[in-house]
Amino acid sequence: MGAVTAFSGTDRPAAARQPVSRILRVTGPLVEMEYTSGTAMYDLVSIGPAGLPGEVVAISGDVVTVQAYEYTGGLAPGQTALPQGRPLSVRLGPQLLGGIFDGLLRPLSGAGDWLLPDTRRTAAEERTWSFSPLAAAGEELAEGQALGEVRDAGPVRVKVLVPPGCGGTVTEIAGPGNHSQGAVVAVVGGTEVELGSLCPVRRPRPVRERVDTHEALNTGQRVIDLLFPVARGSTVAVPGGFGTGKTVLLQQIAKWCDADVIVYVGCGERGNEMADVITELSELQDPRTGGRLADRTVTIANTSNMPMMAREASVHTGATVAEYFRDMGLDVVVIADSTSRWAEALREFASRTGALPAEEGYPAGLASAIAAFYERAAAVTTLGGDRGSVTVIGAVSPPGGDMTEPVTAHTERFVRCLWTLDRDLAYARHYPAVSWAGSFSRDVPVLAAGHRAAGDPAWPRRRDRVGAALAEADRLADLVDLIGIAALPARERISVLAGRLVREGVLQQSALSERDAYCGPEKTAALADAVLAVVDRCRELVDSGAAAASVEEVDFGSLLRAREDTGPHDATGVTARREAMLSRLEELRP
Repeated sequence: MGAVTAFSGTDRPAAARQPVSRILRVTGPLVEMEYTSGTAMYDLVSIGPAGLPGEVVAISGDVVTVQAYEYTGGLAPGQTALPQGRPLSVRLGPQLLGGIFDGLLRPLSGAGDWLLPDTRRTAAEERTWSFSPLAAAGEELAEGQALGEVRDAGPVRVKVLVPPGCGGTVTEIAGPGNHSQGAVVAVVGGTEVELGSLCPVRRPRPVRERVDTHEALNTGQRVIDLLFPVARGSTVAVPGGFGTGKTVLLQQIAKWCDADVIVYVGCGERGNEMADVITELSELQDPRTGGRLADRTVTIANTSNMPMMAREASVHTGATVAEYFRDMGLDVVVIADSTSRWAEALREFASRTGALPAEEGYPAGLASAIAAFYERAAAVTTLGGDRGSVTVIGAVSPPGGDMTEPVTAHTERFVRCLWTLDRDLAYARHYPAVSWAGSFSRDVPVLAAGHRAAGDPAWPRRRDRVGAALAEADRLADLVDLIGIAALPARERISVLAGRLVREGVLQQSALSERDAYCGPEKTAALADAVLAVVDRCRELVDSGAAAASVEEVDFGSLLRAREDTGPHDATGVTARREAMLSRLEELRP
């Protein structure tokens, strides 16, 4: 069989199917059917005449319980169910970038009848992709190494990798040409390799090893990059009540973080919010490529009006997509908004199956489920020897802003960074409303070493000084409310001033500003250094006998406006504002 003629772009024959089963009972999304030989837990099942997708969740004697991922209206006892003999899986391939999918990775764009089961033969499946081989027949390849790549899938070149456990000699490989995603493009060690691959969503993709990283994920948001940074391959939770700005903050990170691929999972959110996200991503210019940001984003939209059980699967689907691109040696960010809606789906499903409820009705395995999701984040050495990472950022929506409720409490145990959104800051129109008192980053020690290696040894001290200024200002706030600012000693009055300058001159950032929606690391450092230098000069003045009131009356507007008046990377302009302000303060010296 010739190396080119053997791979004409045709799909492989369908796999042999399991014996047909009979439906016994239908209760909402739960379907009971007869047990057939070979059926196992978490196997995929095609239910009824419409072929509704479902997953085996319990086996008791001769009865198998299946959770359906679609509306089960019209199903009836006596109809057939077809076990697929494989776990819930999704098709990964070049069609992902720029696409919009539901929780089971079925396309939501390009198919007007996507709500109807078994009618999803979409343009993405029928399209052909330009495959370029990177290996030759006779070459020895290990698992995870690249066989070829697709260059017309978007700004990121999608690699076709040797599947896990399938290394060996390349006996045949397709030449340059167009192929559908189900076409076989190579044979390695006797295993046929398709352009796309079918991958289970609940099973993490294998890697060679997890590695430590000293590299920060730059988000472009000063309060995060300066005070609560996150390493590549780490985990973040963003808890906040209604109206505190979770969605806007996550959208900003999706737009501006320096990851190669963004996987945005809208899990149970309102449809209008997801529509806004999709619209903004499609209109925003990618600063890295000049094209659309959406072209290197995979959007999984399982909104509140979509099937509840598909919502439960959506976060696992997002993690699987991220691991697919990670294995190509890329840095990927998964943004899940929100994991609380996912946990609510777990609670609803547990109540339907009669599972023993735990705290607030959530299943007893809630903590394990949350831990398993965040555990899929990592910086790794891939099977092919490349370095890649998956960073997981999950929003948490505690009812009534109660940070002690189970989802928030369990999530805080398992993540390395917590960006708590404060209602009082949001109501004061201080955005991003990240609480400096209620947030943390366990990645700071390793990232400090990374900053030193990158030529910024002052980063740890700068961060510590900014945090100390905020803490001291918060400590004095209640005292000022009680006795007034004039009753405080001069140095403490300057501490109150320092807190205001840090909040307004460094931490505040407008998502609607053309200049300040994104802030580069050099400008972030310059703004923090400028405010700290001005505060030091103010303390020197009051120590030398200048009246604290005269220092407080100085117009600091030019310094506070520096974040808005200078460009995203204009550290020089910020430094000029600092020097001008220091000169003005020097006029107050006695």
